[in-house]
Amino acid sequence: MSSAVGDPKWFSEISTMWPGQCLSIEMDEVLFEGKSDFQDIKVFKSKAFGTVMTLDGVIQVTEKDEFSYQEMIAHIPLFSHPNPKKVLVIGGGDGGAVREVARHPEVELIEQCEIDEMVIDVSKKFLPTLAAGYLDPRVKVNIGDGLVFVKERTAMYDVIIVDSSDPVGPADSLFGPDFYNAVHNALAPGGIVCSQCENVWLHLDLIKEMRDMCTKIFPRVEYAYVCIPTYPGGQIGFLLSGKEGASACATPVRQPSEEFLAKLKYYEPAVHAAAFVLPRFARQRLSS
Repeated sequence: MSSAVGDPKWFSEISTMWPGQCLSIEMDEVLFEGKSDFQDIKVFKSKAFGTVMTLDGVIQVTEKDEFSYQEMIAHIPLFSHPNPKKVLVIGGGDGGAVREVARHPEVELIEQCEIDEMVIDVSKKFLPTLAAGYLDPRVKVNIGDGLVFVKERTAMYDVIIVDSSDPVGPADSLFGPDFYNAVHNALAPGGIVCSQCENVWLHLDLIKEMRDMCTKIFPRVEYAYVCIPTYPGGQIGFLLSGKEGASACATPVRQPSEEFLAKLKYYEPAVHAAAFVLPRFARQRLSS
Protein backbone atom coordinates (compact mmCIF):
# COMPACT_ATOMS: atom_id res chain seq x y z
CA MET A 1 0.00 0.00 0.00
CA SER A 2 1.43 3.39 -0.95
CA SER A 3 1.71 6.25 1.55
CA ALA A 4 0.34 9.77 1.06
CA VAL A 5 3.10 11.20 3.26
CA GLY A 6 5.67 12.84 1.02
CA ASP A 7 3.37 12.79 -2.01
CA PRO A 8 3.14 16.39 -3.36
CA LYS A 9 -0.54 15.84 -4.22
CA TRP A 10 -1.36 15.28 -0.56
CA PHE A 11 -1.16 17.50 2.51
CA SER A 12 0.01 15.54 5.57
CA GLU A 13 -0.33 17.06 9.03
CA ILE A 14 2.73 15.95 10.99
CA SER A 15 3.45 17.39 14.44
CA THR A 16 5.08 16.54 17.75
CA MET A 17 1.69 17.34 19.31
CA TRP A 18 0.38 14.02 17.91
CA PRO A 19 3.44 11.82 17.40
CA GLY A 20 3.25 8.65 15.33
CA GLN A 21 0.17 9.63 13.35
CA CYS A 22 -1.08 12.17 10.86
CA LEU A 23 -4.09 13.11 8.78
CA SER A 24 -3.51 13.33 5.02
CA ILE A 25 -5.82 15.23 2.66
CA GLU A 26 -5.61 15.06 -1.11
CA MET A 27 -5.15 18.51 -2.66
CA ASP A 28 -6.71 19.74 -5.89
CA GLU A 29 -5.09 23.17 -6.07
CA VAL A 30 -2.93 25.39 -3.88
CA LEU A 31 -4.63 28.78 -3.66
CA PHE A 32 -2.19 30.63 -1.43
CA GLU A 33 1.17 30.16 0.27
CA GLY A 34 2.76 32.89 2.31
CA LYS A 35 4.71 33.70 5.44
CA SER A 36 3.53 36.33 7.88
CA ASP A 37 5.61 37.83 10.68
CA PHE A 38 4.47 34.92 12.84
CA GLN A 39 3.79 31.77 10.81
CA ASP A 40 3.47 30.01 7.46
CA ILE A 41 -0.01 30.22 5.95
CA LYS A 42 -1.33 27.91 3.26
CA VAL A 43 -4.74 27.62 1.62
CA PHE A 44 -5.69 24.84 -0.77
CA LYS A 45 -8.68 23.25 -2.43
CA SER A 46 -9.11 19.64 -1.35
CA LYS A 47 -11.06 16.77 -2.83
CA ALA A 48 -12.84 15.82 0.39
CA PHE A 49 -13.06 18.91 2.60
CA GLY A 50 -13.39 21.94 0.34
CA THR A 51 -11.06 24.86 0.99
CA VAL A 52 -8.53 24.25 3.77
CA MET A 53 -6.37 26.74 5.70
CA THR A 54 -3.25 25.61 7.54
CA LEU A 55 -0.92 27.53 9.86
CA ASP A 56 2.62 26.20 10.25
CA GLY A 57 1.50 22.95 8.68
CA VAL A 58 -1.45 22.42 11.04
CA ILE A 59 -5.07 22.45 9.85
CA GLN A 60 -7.01 25.41 11.20
CA VAL A 61 -10.26 25.20 9.24
CA THR A 62 -11.87 23.31 6.40
CA GLU A 63 -15.06 24.31 4.65
CA LYS A 64 -16.69 20.93 5.25
CA ASP A 65 -16.50 20.69 9.04
CA GLU A 66 -15.63 24.13 10.41
CA PHE A 67 -19.18 24.78 11.61
CA SER A 68 -18.98 22.16 14.36
CA TYR A 69 -16.06 23.84 16.13
CA GLN A 70 -17.15 27.43 15.48
CA GLU A 71 -20.71 26.90 16.67
CA MET A 72 -19.70 25.11 19.86
CA ILE A 73 -16.88 27.43 20.95
CA ALA A 74 -19.25 30.39 20.62
CA HIS A 75 -22.73 29.15 21.52
CA ILE A 76 -21.83 27.07 24.59
CA PRO A 77 -20.55 30.09 26.57
CA LEU A 78 -23.07 32.54 25.09
CA PHE A 79 -26.09 30.38 25.95
CA SER A 80 -24.54 29.71 29.38
CA HIS A 81 -24.66 33.43 30.17
CA PRO A 82 -28.02 35.05 31.02
CA ASN A 83 -27.39 38.34 29.20
CA PRO A 84 -24.13 38.63 27.23
CA LYS A 85 -23.62 42.17 25.99
CA LYS A 86 -19.88 42.45 25.46
CA VAL A 87 -17.82 39.62 23.94
CA LEU A 88 -14.10 39.35 23.24
CA VAL A 89 -12.62 36.83 20.82
CA ILE A 90 -8.88 36.28 21.24
CA GLY A 91 -7.35 34.66 18.15
CA GLY A 92 -9.82 33.20 15.68
CA GLY A 93 -8.47 35.16 12.72
CA ASP A 94 -10.36 32.95 10.27
CA GLY A 95 -13.50 34.75 11.49
CA GLY A 96 -15.61 31.71 12.31
CA ALA A 97 -16.07 32.43 16.02
CA VAL A 98 -16.86 36.08 15.27
CA ARG A 99 -19.47 34.94 12.74
CA GLU A 100 -21.20 32.78 15.34
CA VAL A 101 -21.12 35.45 18.07
CA ALA A 102 -22.68 37.88 15.59
CA ARG A 103 -25.76 35.61 15.37
CA HIS A 104 -26.72 36.78 18.89
CA PRO A 105 -28.76 39.98 18.62
CA GLU A 106 -28.44 40.78 22.34
CA VAL A 107 -24.64 41.18 22.00
CA GLU A 108 -23.78 44.87 21.64
CA LEU A 109 -19.99 44.72 21.22
CA ILE A 110 -17.84 42.04 19.59
CA GLU A 111 -14.15 42.77 19.99
CA GLN A 112 -11.41 40.61 18.52
CA CYS A 113 -7.70 40.58 19.26
CA GLU A 114 -5.74 38.66 16.61
CA ILE A 115 -1.96 38.72 16.50
CA ASP A 116 -1.63 37.92 12.81
CA GLU A 117 -3.46 40.28 10.46
CA MET A 118 -2.53 38.16 7.45
CA VAL A 119 -4.74 35.33 8.71
CA ILE A 120 -7.75 37.66 8.66
CA ASP A 121 -6.91 38.98 5.19
CA VAL A 122 -6.38 35.49 3.75
CA SER A 123 -9.61 34.22 5.26
CA LYS A 124 -11.59 37.14 3.84
CA LYS A 125 -10.25 36.35 0.38
CA PHE A 126 -10.40 32.55 0.31
CA LEU A 127 -12.93 31.63 3.05
CA PRO A 128 -15.59 34.35 2.78
CA THR A 129 -18.33 32.30 4.46
CA LEU A 130 -16.12 32.06 7.54
CA ALA A 131 -15.15 35.71 7.48
CA ALA A 132 -18.72 36.96 6.96
CA GLY A 133 -18.95 38.13 10.57
CA TYR A 134 -16.42 40.89 9.94
CA LEU A 135 -19.13 42.77 8.04
CA ASP A 136 -21.17 43.18 11.23
CA PRO A 137 -20.95 46.79 12.54
CA ARG A 138 -20.67 45.54 16.14
CA VAL A 139 -17.28 43.94 15.35
CA LYS A 140 -14.12 45.81 16.30
CA VAL A 141 -10.83 44.16 15.27
CA ASN A 142 -7.60 44.82 17.15
CA ILE A 143 -4.29 43.52 15.81
CA GLY A 144 -1.90 42.60 18.58
CA ASP A 145 -0.89 40.17 21.31
CA GLY A 146 -3.85 38.73 23.21
CA LEU A 147 -2.04 38.68 26.55
CA VAL A 148 -1.07 42.36 26.29
CA PHE A 149 -4.57 43.31 25.12
CA VAL A 150 -6.46 41.53 27.88
CA LYS A 151 -4.16 42.89 30.60
CA GLU A 152 -5.41 46.38 29.70
CA ARG A 153 -9.09 45.53 30.35
CA THR A 154 -10.89 45.30 33.70
CA ALA A 155 -14.37 43.84 34.37
CA MET A 156 -15.38 44.58 30.78
CA TYR A 157 -16.55 41.40 29.03
CA ASP A 158 -19.40 39.02 29.72
CA VAL A 159 -17.86 36.28 27.55
CA ILE A 160 -14.30 35.80 26.33
CA ILE A 161 -13.59 33.20 23.66
CA VAL A 162 -9.99 32.06 23.29
CA ASP A 163 -9.84 30.57 19.79
CA SER A 164 -6.14 29.80 19.78
CA SER A 165 -3.99 27.35 17.92
CA ASP A 166 -1.91 24.78 19.82
CA PRO A 167 0.47 25.90 22.63
CA VAL A 168 3.43 26.32 20.29
CA GLY A 169 4.44 29.37 18.26
CA PRO A 170 2.42 32.61 18.55
CA ALA A 171 -0.30 31.05 20.74
CA ASP A 172 2.05 29.83 23.48
CA SER A 173 1.39 32.81 25.78
CA LEU A 174 -2.37 32.02 25.82
CA PHE A 175 -1.95 28.85 27.90
CA GLY A 176 -0.32 30.10 31.11
CA PRO A 177 -1.48 31.47 34.49
CA ASP A 178 -0.42 35.03 33.63
CA PHE A 179 -2.92 35.01 30.76
CA TYR A 180 -5.78 33.45 32.71
CA ASN A 181 -5.33 35.81 35.66
CA ALA A 182 -5.62 38.67 33.18
CA VAL A 183 -8.71 37.07 31.61
CA HIS A 184 -10.31 36.73 35.06
CA ASN A 185 -9.68 40.42 35.65
CA ALA A 186 -11.09 41.37 32.23
CA LEU A 187 -14.36 39.48 32.79
CA ALA A 188 -17.34 41.21 34.32
CA PRO A 189 -18.94 39.57 37.38
CA GLY A 190 -20.55 36.30 36.29
CA GLY A 191 -18.44 36.25 33.13
CA ILE A 192 -17.34 33.11 31.29
CA VAL A 193 -14.22 32.28 29.31
CA CYS A 194 -14.27 29.44 26.77
CA SER A 195 -10.87 28.30 25.53
CA GLN A 196 -9.75 25.79 22.93
CA CYS A 197 -8.34 22.94 25.02
CA GLU A 198 -7.08 20.06 22.91
CA ASN A 199 -8.12 16.39 22.71
CA VAL A 200 -8.59 13.89 25.58
CA TRP A 201 -7.21 11.04 23.42
CA LEU A 202 -3.93 12.85 22.73
CA HIS A 203 -3.42 15.57 25.33
CA LEU A 204 -5.10 14.44 28.56
CA ASP A 205 -2.13 15.43 30.73
CA LEU A 206 -2.09 18.93 29.19
CA ILE A 207 -5.85 19.28 29.69
CA LYS A 208 -5.48 18.15 33.30
CA GLU A 209 -2.71 20.72 33.80
CA MET A 210 -4.85 23.48 32.27
CA ARG A 211 -7.88 22.51 34.34
CA ASP A 212 -5.89 22.43 37.58
CA MET A 213 -4.36 25.82 36.78
CA CYS A 214 -7.74 27.41 36.05
CA THR A 215 -9.34 26.01 39.23
CA LYS A 216 -6.84 28.12 41.18
CA ILE A 217 -8.12 31.24 39.41
CA PHE A 218 -11.84 30.59 38.72
CA PRO A 219 -14.43 29.13 41.12
CA ARG A 220 -16.03 27.02 38.38
CA VAL A 221 -14.17 25.09 35.64
CA GLU A 222 -15.75 22.60 33.23
CA TYR A 223 -14.63 20.68 30.15
CA ALA A 224 -16.63 19.94 26.99
CA TYR A 225 -15.79 18.61 23.56
CA VAL A 226 -16.94 18.57 19.94
CA CYS A 227 -16.46 16.04 17.14
CA ILE A 228 -14.67 17.39 14.07
CA PRO A 229 -13.02 14.98 11.60
CA THR A 230 -10.09 17.13 10.46
CA TYR A 231 -8.73 17.95 13.91
CA PRO A 232 -6.27 15.47 15.44
CA GLY A 233 -8.09 12.45 16.84
CA GLY A 234 -11.40 13.60 15.37
CA GLN A 235 -12.39 15.85 18.26
CA ILE A 236 -11.31 18.89 20.23
CA GLY A 237 -12.24 20.25 23.63
CA PHE A 238 -13.10 23.49 25.38
CA LEU A 239 -12.25 24.60 28.90
CA LEU A 240 -15.05 26.75 30.31
CA SER A 241 -14.16 28.81 33.36
CA GLY A 242 -16.66 30.99 35.17
CA LYS A 243 -15.93 34.04 37.27
CA GLU A 244 -17.65 34.53 40.63
CA GLY A 245 -21.41 34.54 40.03
CA ALA A 246 -21.30 32.53 36.79
CA SER A 247 -23.78 29.77 36.14
CA ALA A 248 -22.70 26.21 35.39
CA CYS A 249 -22.09 25.85 31.67
CA ALA A 250 -23.23 22.24 31.27
CA THR A 251 -26.86 23.35 30.98
CA PRO A 252 -27.80 26.37 28.86
CA VAL A 253 -29.49 29.15 30.83
CA ARG A 254 -31.12 30.56 27.69
CA GLN A 255 -32.80 28.67 24.86
CA PRO A 256 -32.22 29.48 21.18
CA SER A 257 -35.28 30.17 19.09
CA GLU A 258 -36.27 27.86 16.26
CA GLU A 259 -35.33 30.67 13.87
CA PHE A 260 -31.86 30.81 15.43
CA LEU A 261 -31.40 27.04 15.29
CA ALA A 262 -32.46 26.94 11.63
CA LYS A 263 -29.22 28.78 10.77
CA LEU A 264 -27.01 26.22 12.56
CA LYS A 265 -25.73 22.78 11.61
CA TYR A 266 -24.32 21.37 14.86
CA TYR A 267 -25.28 23.22 18.04
CA GLU A 268 -28.56 22.70 19.86
CA PRO A 269 -29.38 22.54 23.57
CA ALA A 270 -29.22 18.73 23.75
CA VAL A 271 -25.78 18.73 22.07
CA HIS A 272 -24.69 21.53 24.42
CA ALA A 273 -25.47 19.36 27.45
CA ALA A 274 -24.07 16.18 25.92
CA ALA A 275 -20.73 17.88 25.18
CA PHE A 276 -19.94 17.83 28.92
CA VAL A 277 -20.48 14.08 29.28
CA LEU A 278 -16.94 12.70 29.09
CA PRO A 279 -15.88 9.07 28.66
CA ARG A 280 -14.95 7.38 31.92
CA PHE A 281 -11.16 7.47 31.43
CA ALA A 282 -11.17 11.21 30.76
CA ARG A 283 -13.58 12.06 33.58
CA GLN A 284 -11.54 10.08 36.10
CA ARG A 285 -8.23 11.67 35.03
CA LEU A 286 -9.56 15.22 35.07
CA SER A 287 -11.22 14.79 38.46
CA SER A 288 -8.23 13.11 40.12
